Amino acid sequence: MKHTQQLPTADVLFYSLNQIELLSRSAHFSTLQEVVQDWTLIIITQGNGILFADGARFPLKKGTGFILVPGTGSDMRCDGEGLTFYKLSFEMIGKTESGYGRIQSSIGNSLVQHGMVTFHPFSHCALLLESLYFNRGDNGDIQRLTSHIRFQELLLLCQQSSAENQDALKRAAVERSIDFINHHYNEVLTVDQLAAMVQINRSRYTQLFREITGQLPLDYLNGVRIERAQQLLLMSDDRLHDIAQTVGYSNEYYFNRRFKGTVGVTPGQYRRTHQGNIRVFAPFLEDYLLALDIIPVAQYSHAQWGKQEYLGLHQVPHFDISSGHWAQLSQYEPDLILLDEGYRRWKLEDCRHIAPLFKLPCMAEDWRATLRTIASIFGKSGKVDKVIQSYEQKAAAAREILRRSVCQATVACLRISSCGIYLYGGQQLGYTGGVLYKDLGLTPHPLVDKLTVGQRRISLTDEWIAQLDADHLFITFDKREGEGRELLDTSLWNQLPAVQQGHVYEVDFIAWMNYGVLSHKRKIDDVLAVLA
Repeated sequence: MKHTQQLPTADVLFYSLNQIELLSRSAHFSTLQEVVQDWTLIIITQGNGILFADGARFPLKKGTGFILVPGTGSDMRCDGEGLTFYKLSFEMIGKTESGYGRIQSSIGNSLVQHGMVTFHPFSHCALLLESLYFNRGDNGDIQRLTSHIRFQELLLLCQQSSAENQDALKRAAVERSIDFINHHYNEVLTVDQLAAMVQINRSRYTQLFREITGQLPLDYLNGVRIERAQQLLLMSDDRLHDIAQTVGYSNEYYFNRRFKGTVGVTPGQYRRTHQGNIRVFAPFLEDYLLALDIIPVAQYSHAQWGKQEYLGLHQVPHFDISSGHWAQLSQYEPDLILLDEGYRRWKLEDCRHIAPLFKLPCMAEDWRATLRTIASIFGKSGKVDKVIQSYEQKAAAAREILRRSVCQATVACLRISSCGIYLYGGQQLGYTGGVLYKDLGLTPHPLVDKLTVGQRRISLTDEWIAQLDADHLFITFDKREGEGRELLDTSLWNQLPAVQQGHVYEVDFIAWMNYGVLSHKRKIDDVLAVLA
């Protein structure tokens, strides 16, 4: 068992734990340099740091570790909080031409390989480590056998976690390639090229692609091209040849054949049937459509949030986006489905078989840009300036009224649910800040500027709530997460100055949690109703 001969063909039979240590390094002793003599497994249980090995830099945090081959030099550095970690020294025992002996370098068929490791679930890893450490001095036969088995379990967990991580990394890489297709669909793309781009062999790439999308890569690419062609046929007068070229088909005949095979009619028939009176479904974007005098064939609703009552679309049927019953949506026969950045959250891509999808670029707070984009899609660009001017005039008039009535009184907006209390941000981000603090010139409570820098909203602790001594509070309740109205009965809430003075105003959730121009006009009306 003490032979040191190494052969490339050696087979590892088992791993023998020599020593386990529980170590801590504080920032005062932030560097741990050494050359390991045995196979060494380091597992971090607390803190953060960096390991330098093989000329590379590896981040360390709880649940991660590193396997070092004998003779490897390493340099471990801690951050300000220090590191707590287990250090396990062990041997590989394998079969060689001369019998059985130690193996001192990594081989291809070994379970253990030099490099970074992670553990999932870490709770299982922690239990195994605690048992091994607690029983490290017990020389009884049964306990030694138990510790030996647990050490093998630990290495197996390491291998399984690494395999899971590798698979997750590959899936993420395939998803990036799908995003690449969505943006470069008009280029010549092959499966081999896409697989090489993410460094996955073609077979595995195709398998993962199908698991993620339900389609083969080239079928997905063709679907994206045909979807974009449908949009261009509806929203432009371009020649079929030009559209074919734009979406990635070099041959108009081939484009016609693929289009008919996917949609059921030729591109020309599709254009004659639909152009000029586009039937659109635009969940979360109905506000913009209505501002441009476009009535959707259906409006979105939500099982908990309800409908957009503030838009007054009482004659327009509603579709519950949380239901996933896409067959119900198909009865409204939309020609186009217009989506914003929230489509992934609601899996709205699943309705691409009902009508072509048009995904707007993310413009969020810049509602004017969103309005102009939608107007250009539907040939309404001439109306945009009047809509924006109407809003600006309304905001300016309200700002002058509030300047006289509110003066320097502070304001904050809260979104309340059973999950917590969220404070909305200032002028730059969020549904409300641009209207309240920029357009209307109201003064944000100091916590708004202090806590929400770079964020649309932030969850408030009890400590922060106690400091929220704003003169006026606008609140809305998120029914999807459970309203959380029990907050209003707490002493913490009732001690707030705005509550004691009766300056708390509940507003409509759907109307205020929106970026649309009509939504913002509704906010102005609500503010004037209580503060003017």
